[in-house]
Amino acid sequence: MSKIRIATVWLDGCSGCHMSFLDMDERLLAIADQIDLVYSPLVDAKEYPENVDLALVEGAISSEDDLRKVKTVRSRTRVLMALGDCAVTSNVPGMRNYFKRDELLSRAYIENATVRPGIPTEVVPRLLPKSKPVHEYVDVDIYVPGCPPSADIIFSAVAALLDGRMPELNRKASFG
Repeated sequence: MSKIRIATVWLDGCSGCHMSFLDMDERLLAIADQIDLVYSPLVDAKEYPENVDLALVEGAISSEDDLRKVKTVRSRTRVLMALGDCAVTSNVPGMRNYFKRDELLSRAYIENATVRPGIPTEVVPRLLPKSKPVHEYVDVDIYVPGCPPSADIIFSAVAALLDGRMPELNRKASFG
């Protein structure tokens, strides 16, 4: 049996979902012979590869960089899982949606700056007008809510997919 090619992606969020993924502890070893982790902040891959079977996407879409990345992920991935409340609802990153982008940038980079005030034009990705959940830009196959979802829930969802079953979270996609 060939291994399932898995990627994890971190957009605008706190990385708590990746921490829960790592909290699967020895259960990671239980699935290690079934998967090939081809892209993740946990490995040294620089470019998102082609032909990914499952992508676990953490975080909201808040910048042009996030948007470009999630579109690439979707175009190269068979099953996309929105992992955690930021990916599912925009959660904490979405709290900025009550403010205009220019006001937010001015407050952060000019009003509160103590050294060289000014809105960055390099290195920091350009913010989109609003922070939105993943499904507002690309199709999502599986939603795993939680802030962050527990290691048990993440393991249950991934293990079900590896077994060719749909996680109990919804009934849209599987590897079977």
